[in-house]
Amino acid sequence: MAVAGSLALTAAVTPASFAVGSAQHERVHAVDPQDAALAFDSSAYTTLSVTVDGQPVNVRWYKELCYVAHPVASAAQQSGIGGSTTIDNTRCGYESMNVFVPESAFGNQRTPIYFAVNNAGWMASYIKASVTAGASYDSTTSNVGAALKAGYVFVDVANRSRGLVGADGSAPGKAPAAVVDAKAAVRYLRLNDAVMPGSAERIVVNGTSGGGALSSALGASGNESEYDPYLAAIGAAGIDTAGHSTLRDDVFAVNAYCPITDLGNADVAYEWLYNILRTRDATGSNAHPADAAEIAARFAAYEKALNLRNPDGSPLTAATMLAAIKGEVVRSAETYLKADPAHTIPALGEDFVITSGGPGGPTTKTYVNDWIDVDNAADEVRSVDMAKYLKFVATQAVLKPTPAFDGVGVHGNTTSGTETNLFGPYTQRYLNYTEFGWDHNDVAGDGSGLDDTGLTWKQYTAKKSTIVDDQLHLIDPMDFVGTATADTAPNWYVRNGTRDRDTSFIIGMNLDRALGSDPQVRDLNFQLAWNQPHAGNYDVPEAMAWIAKVVNSAGDPLAPARRK
Repeated sequence: MAVAGSLALTAAVTPASFAVGSAQHERVHAVDPQDAALAFDSSAYTTLSVTVDGQPVNVRWYKELCYVAHPVASAAQQSGIGGSTTIDNTRCGYESMNVFVPESAFGNQRTPIYFAVNNAGWMASYIKASVTAGASYDSTTSNVGAALKAGYVFVDVANRSRGLVGADGSAPGKAPAAVVDAKAAVRYLRLNDAVMPGSAERIVVNGTSGGGALSSALGASGNESEYDPYLAAIGAAGIDTAGHSTLRDDVFAVNAYCPITDLGNADVAYEWLYNILRTRDATGSNAHPADAAEIAARFAAYEKALNLRNPDGSPLTAATMLAAIKGEVVRSAETYLKADPAHTIPALGEDFVITSGGPGGPTTKTYVNDWIDVDNAADEVRSVDMAKYLKFVATQAVLKPTPAFDGVGVHGNTTSGTETNLFGPYTQRYLNYTEFGWDHNDVAGDGSGLDDTGLTWKQYTAKKSTIVDDQLHLIDPMDFVGTATADTAPNWYVRNGTRDRDTSFIIGMNLDRALGSDPQVRDLNFQLAWNQPHAGNYDVPEAMAWIAKVVNSAGDPLAPARRK
């Protein structure tokens, strides 16, 4: 992708090109004045007392460590998914991390670093503290408690992203800011690896939804030089005066839940899945059938171009996709049944009883099982009716409108309810980032689309000054998995719930199939999690056992041959 267009987002960066050879990431890092300013102070902590599984644990808290030398100042008043809020740390509240070290890891430089990103819906994530004084944690349900019990260093990482308001009123969280910030946080950990508890060679990235997507993009694009101009602009560790990288930003493992990723194609996958068997019509959620059909019609070419294969070697195409999804649903149900003798699935005609959380507290609803026939005694699935299954999924939560992800500017929509405001220059509220969204933008004066520019999507993106195609590229893990220039994480644990309607199952499956063909990936654990909605960290014991397994398999991170 063209670097020149990307530089429009970061005016502080002036070099036109930053070609970095892979050997460059291996050379000894000489600390320059900028990196010296990012030095970790091992004495600057507060001791917290918490309880994990009823046992007292002392934790050292290194508070709000700014991981870049030139943070982007934020406005004090911010708005997000939870509403409007006033932040305290306007200097670096979106580019800092809280580091929590349990007492068992005080002097341990080999233990993993559990690197938690907390952005939902690709929204900006202000610094948070998952560990608080006096709190009690259950390691079977809390990933925080499980990480502390395992002796891992737990890190809460803030990052810029969509919705962020800068101190100057601009929008400095546009793509690829979230990925750039996450890479800068990794680089901070590598810069200070010799003096910090935990091993920067054992970073395990955890995130859900937008955080799952960010985790995936970070894990897929390790050491990719295309990010170097952006990293230089914010003063990330390990960027020398010539703009070259002298530190690595690859990670050891990814633990991602329901990743909202591959945004450039997410609308296409969504409309195909929920129109191929007329799910939108069946659930009364097809307000724009012509649009849905037009978007869905692009799916076959998109999927074919990926050239993916299923684990059995068969091609994954539009013609085989429903069968592949069905196979994953069957595998999910049978895995659930075999995991515990007490696990059963309602017979045909019986009720699924589903309890969901919400602002007003948990609610319980029942849904008649008309789609999956199981033999509970044999732990086997006899059949799955895909049309009824997709209707069941879409009944749990109303399907997103058409288009689901690039919807601002289309049909007069001027809100920021979709990911459209993740794209465009800092000075513009949003920019359509798909061909359909761009060519169908009908909001006059928003600076986006054929109506305002006089250019079709193809004409617009053909211009060298375009930034949106670079933005899409730099947050999409699919563009880096299996490439020669990126060091993809060797270990992946990816989950999508079987009741998740927030993105198409296709997106997670495509990521899984792409990772499965990447020779850098050693351990790939992908599943549709049985009867789970759009959520994460619901399988803490299983996920933590997997982390322990891959950590043990990798051996001593301080051994001479410690690179993956």
